[in-house]
Amino acid sequence: MAHYCKIQDFDSDFYRTFHIVVCGLDSIVARRWINGMLIDLLDYDDEGNLDQSTVIPMVDGGTEGFKGNARVILPGLTACVECTLDLYPPQVNFPLCTIAHTPRLPEHCIEYAKVLVWPQEKPFGENVPVDGDDPEHVQWIYNHAKQRAEEYNISGVTYRLTQGVVKHIIPAVASTNATIAAACALEVFKIASSCCNPLNNYMVYNDTDGLYTYTFQAEKKDDCPACSQKPQILTFHENATLKDVITFLCDDAKFQMKAPGVTTMIDNKNKTLYMQSVKSIEERTRDNLSKTLKDLGITDGHNIIVADSTTPKAIVCRIHFTASME
Repeated sequence: MAHYCKIQDFDSDFYRTFHIVVCGLDSIVARRWINGMLIDLLDYDDEGNLDQSTVIPMVDGGTEGFKGNARVILPGLTACVECTLDLYPPQVNFPLCTIAHTPRLPEHCIEYAKVLVWPQEKPFGENVPVDGDDPEHVQWIYNHAKQRAEEYNISGVTYRLTQGVVKHIIPAVASTNATIAAACALEVFKIASSCCNPLNNYMVYNDTDGLYTYTFQAEKKDDCPACSQKPQILTFHENATLKDVITFLCDDAKFQMKAPGVTTMIDNKNKTLYMQSVKSIEERTRDNLSKTLKDLGITDGHNIIVADSTTPKAIVCRIHFTASME
């Protein structure tokens, strides 16, 4: 049965019905989310031993031009997506000064319409973000990008390129897609039939110049924020602010969060320190960003709960203070 919606629209009961999950997703965020969901479905006994009957294998494949990879993840047993998050390349971004003042590429014009013109004109209403899956949104950005390109005599702005920049689409090569799809299908067959051991556990493929493949065993991180079942240790200067914590969670290669929300327990009461995803709460908690953690009632060894769109399950982080600025 086909479903036309976001994977986040389904709850845990839906994913619990699967024997194997096969992913051909178009973003790291989506991979991190489904990875977190499958980990959240795991059951442990009172001694912390994993009930392996709750493990739903995940076979994931991805391509970028003439490069690709396939991997097998056994949640709770082998390295998960979060364990190898630093293997993914950083998203390509353009300097804002170039976009605003000296555009040279058609992509600069598209980013100009998306990043600068859209928030100013609010074409589809207040607080309506750009939706790359909405043809009207893409058409609006395309029209303004084309106008910008004409002002600077830049050619190459097309509707297809606009959609690619907005959605961060990477051009696909049919032969690479076919190879990675075959690799994923083979791993699914191995797991479903138990005819032999599955891939252990990461395969990379490159046919840019000739043909090269390599298989290695990605290692499970003892302190993985998704599958380790341990609080994440965060160390900050004793005068650090809540904004410092938010910035760290977004910029650090281990977490790479998008818009983290932070709550904690103060005097046995749950307190929301900052929540960006809900406008009314964001406005109410915005002043907390400039406050130090100590002013917010957080002491050394205090736990905070961090929620983000990259994972269906909140992460427990333990704050420690240091007098050193390093």
